[in-house]
Amino acid sequence: MHVEQISVFIENKSGRLAEVTRILGEAGINIRTLSLADTSDFGILRLIVNDAEQAKGVLKERGFTVSKNEVVAVEIPDRPGGLAELLQVLDGESINVEYMYAFVERSGENAVMIFRFEETERAITTLTGKGFAILPGERLY
Repeated sequence: MHVEQISVFIENKSGRLAEVTRILGEAGINIRTLSLADTSDFGILRLIVNDAEQAKGVLKERGFTVSKNEVVAVEIPDRPGGLAELLQVLDGESINVEYMYAFVERSGENAVMIFRFEETERAITTLTGKGFAILPGERLY
């Protein structure tokens, strides 16, 4: 119940983000969602794509530093307080969220959020035990 994500380290300068997306597009790789965090010198572009292994390969061939890791996609009620309820469950179990970002698709009456947890398996067990749905990667790709 994990989702493959690639992380690309890019210089924080004009055109680098456009270059990454162009390379992926030319390789026929579809970006499903992304998150960009930056500092003054570099950024970390986190992407969920339809083929993480191919994306990692084509970007490495072009000189980018790329890693692949696993994140978790969780459905949350798409209403005020829906995310707060999930985060309160995690807080009650002292489970740390390293980072999170939204997925751009709704699932019924729910929104989908992408999470990276300090303790992934414990987070999945806790959330499913409280009735939250964890989505498999195949649903997102």
